[in-house]
Amino acid sequence: MNTPVSARKPYQSKLSRSWWLKHNYYRLYMLREATVLPLLFFIGCLLYGLYCLTQGAAHWQSFQTFMQQGWVIALNLLAFAASLFHAKTFFALFPRVMPLAPAWLMISGQWLATLLVAAGVLLLCGGWL
Repeated sequence: MNTPVSARKPYQSKLSRSWWLKHNYYRLYMLREATVLPLLFFIGCLLYGLYCLTQGAAHWQSFQTFMQQGWVIALNLLAFAASLFHAKTFFALFPRVMPLAPAWLMISGQWLATLLVAAGVLLLCGGWL
């Protein structure tokens, strides 16, 4: 049995490539999604450092010299700021998805847990505490 084919074209909305710039909600969403880009640099540095650590003292020294360059420090600070922004937006959205307690209590608890884990890692690594 033949099905009739429509001569009409399907509706396609006309959106420019920058449609999301007109709405603050979508700008923040895109900024949150873009926080992965500086983190990719940080992960690359971390993996390169682990590789240099396995290759001996000369490679490790060259890695330390690389990490002391100004632009590397700036990109790592950007990655840190991006991860804090990502955490802030995630913690703010979490009580909306799983309303188990008052929002302020859940957000405060998540930041407290983040600080405790960071302090524990610093203690285990013989850090600044």
